[in-house]
Amino acid sequence: MTATDALRIVLLAGGVGGSTFATGLRDEIAGRGGSLTVVCNTGDDLWLSGLRLQPDVDSMLYALAGVKDLAQGWGRAGDSRRVADELAAWNVGWEWFLLGDLDLGAHIARTSWLREGLSPTDAIARLQARWDLGATLLPMTDTEVDTHVVLDAAGTRMHFQEWWTRHRARLEPVRFENPGIAVSVPAPGVLEAIAAADVILVAPSNPIVSIGPILAVPGLADAIRAASAPVVGVSPIIGDAPVRGMADVCLRVAGVPCTAAGVAGHYGARGADGVLDAWLIAAEDAEAAASVDDLGITAHVEPLWMSDAARTRALAVAALRAAGI
Repeated sequence: MTATDALRIVLLAGGVGGSTFATGLRDEIAGRGGSLTVVCNTGDDLWLSGLRLQPDVDSMLYALAGVKDLAQGWGRAGDSRRVADELAAWNVGWEWFLLGDLDLGAHIARTSWLREGLSPTDAIARLQARWDLGATLLPMTDTEVDTHVVLDAAGTRMHFQEWWTRHRARLEPVRFENPGIAVSVPAPGVLEAIAAADVILVAPSNPIVSIGPILAVPGLADAIRAASAPVVGVSPIIGDAPVRGMADVCLRVAGVPCTAAGVAGHYGARGADGVLDAWLIAAEDAEAAASVDDLGITAHVEPLWMSDAARTRALAVAALRAAGI
């Protein structure tokens, strides 16, 4: 890069942690005159009540638009539930999967465009055109690769959203699957953004069910390994516990220790067929820095709690600094 080049950042993200981090990153990049492309997890997607839902995409959309319900971490701020209550009266949908009226508007618009023949990439482009997000959102793939939770050796399964939201991850799974992902391809623009990036960041999202499906799309992890940009990840684990949600259950099922070093080892070093060059860990996990370094990944100890906008932006600055920017 030269002093006149515009900084190009690619972020792999999903979930609440990913959307929160993206807001601070967007604000910092905007101050530097750069651009942000977010490759969103679509493994959480599902069909419900005849509508196509993309929870991680929408969380990212609402967060960057400044309309996310910050109290619950997802959905639209100030939303109401008249339509959801009416659907419940007809026994349609999942009564435990709360969808507000404004949120349903996005799902209806998306589904309408998909049924008209638009791709998920094109539908997301239309959704984000409503607001000045300061970023470009891309799905990881246009292929439907919803996450299934396999509960036993007989293959009993349910959709990830039911396991996560209704059962709060209390049912012990055998494994997670994304049917169809082996034949999926990266969505249009994803590989080009990775190849052109000055920095590639991995958000503090669930490593197994948010970042895992992104990296499982054929060709995507290879593109990251081949990129000229440094790859920096932010640990979603602080003090041997997930910052939010039930990521510890997902990690246990995948055989990954619920530690900052354990997740770093799961992603692996780019020099050893993994994807990371550097890894941000919390001060609470500073003793793990040597173990991360031993993996061939450079550890950076930083404050990771994104408790307000200033701290979130400071974390983005730290991630860019770890990339030499």
